[in-house]
Amino acid sequence: MTTDTKYFTPEEARKTLPLVKKIVQDILDTTREMRLIAEDLKGDFENDPRIKKLADEVNGFLKELEEIGCFYKDSNFQIGLVDFPALFDGREVYLCWRSDEDDILYYHEVDAGYQGRKKIPPQYFEGSLF
Repeated sequence: MTTDTKYFTPEEARKTLPLVKKIVQDILDTTREMRLIAEDLKGDFENDPRIKKLADEVNGFLKELEEIGCFYKDSNFQIGLVDFPALFDGREVYLCWRSDEDDILYYHEVDAGYQGRKKIPPQYFEGSLF
């Protein structure tokens, strides 16, 4: 089964943000719990049933984000970084949101990553307040 990439406008991405924020908070809370259990176990956590259960929950949350059409990009599970595929003038970019931000205001080129974030130009917002 192939899935076509869903491209978001900044407005469409904003509409998903309340749900995305909740899922990302669940991811961060669950991975924090996993780290605490792993610290208690002093490194022997691969076979711990609590860790396995929590890892399954995190995988479920990641799948929820993919079903919305966005992608969790924070491999350390510390800041809650999410990319939304978008098209700016026919080229693919990612709208980029961090869990400590109230709104989606940045994007980056596909190959640039988080360090290459730039402000979304106002013309890409419908009925822009910028």
